[in-house]
Amino acid sequence: MRLLLLVGMLTACAAVTQDLSGKMFTFPLETNTAHVKLRTTKQDFNAVTVCQRYFTDLQRSHVLFSLAVPSFSNGFMVLWDGTDKELEIYTQDKIAAFGKTDYKLNTWHSVCATWDSASGLAQLWLDGQPSVRKFTSSGSNIRGSLIIMLGQDQDSHGGGFDIKQSFVGMLSDVHMWDYVLSACQMQKYVDEQNFTPGNVLNWAALDYQIVEKVMVENKVMVCL
Repeated sequence: MRLLLLVGMLTACAAVTQDLSGKMFTFPLETNTAHVKLRTTKQDFNAVTVCQRYFTDLQRSHVLFSLAVPSFSNGFMVLWDGTDKELEIYTQDKIAAFGKTDYKLNTWHSVCATWDSASGLAQLWLDGQPSVRKFTSSGSNIRGSLIIMLGQDQDSHGGGFDIKQSFVGMLSDVHMWDYVLSACQMQKYVDEQNFTPGNVLNWAALDYQIVEKVMVENKVMVCL
């Protein structure tokens, strides 16, 4: 059994670049304002992989990752749909739904989501287990002025937050690549082994800005 000890609370407003290894973002309140904005210089994607770990007790719908561009509020989004009890990937406002996943509350999960514009196929990996591949959108890149957020679902470019889709819980180890990660690299991420860090978003060198009540805390795992 492992016990999670939380120390080192921090709130911030200014943008910083920081090594967040061994840390997590804590979203302690249901709100339509608090979020973390992630910054990258890349503005054009023909493929995407996003991996992250999260811990929540929410049974309602909640967003895990939100990327918007001016032409698509759901440029690339990962969402838990509490009504249909399924994880969903949105690319350019098109949805792929993945039901019958081993989704449990009050435990850490690793979630990876992929998409490739050439095939239009999206895939979900939950705790290292792959889903079937499903078609969303193909033939065009995700491009434009990117806004990437944790904690809120962007129903418009940089805004339109819905309190009933906000995230409450802990998020950690967020990485993003501009290609589809191999199954072996995906498994290394899940097992917290030596994997290739994200070349778009890298948790060990993350450029981020906290808005309102979000905390940065240390993760200390203790064996009992």
